[in-house]
Amino acid sequence: MLAWRIILVASGILLGLFGVFRLLTQISGPSLLALAIWLACALIIHDGLLSPAVVGVGWALRRLVPDRERRYLQAWLIMSALVVVIAIPMIYLRGSQPAVKAILLQDYAANLGLIIGILAAVTLASYGVRVLRDRSARTAADSTS
Repeated sequence: MLAWRIILVASGILLGLFGVFRLLTQISGPSLLALAIWLACALIIHDGLLSPAVVGVGWALRRLVPDRERRYLQAWLIMSALVVVIAIPMIYLRGSQPAVKAILLQDYAANLGLIIGILAAVTLASYGVRVLRDRSARTAADSTS
């Protein structure tokens, strides 16, 4: 087990270093500066706005939603907030670049809705699996007593 962890950590570090190398050798200075500014803004938006909002909503849900259900709802809120942080700049910049840079021609608002919907479906399915496991464990415990 420990050997796999070492292999995975080493692979992650090597891939990260390769990514930094490619970033520094393939991207021009002004683009690197723009990327650094974008990353700093994403960090500020996430840590200053979205995280406190998600925590606040989670705290408010504590009074409205039972513990088991709330865990899954909070997980969905956190995942959705992370996706929103990435999508907002893309939605804002859509159409600002020439057609050659096709990545900014996508409909990011629709894609964001789709991803949030998929996250909701996966979270709901996970909750359903949990409910079924709890029921089967309860049934098994009742039959042995």
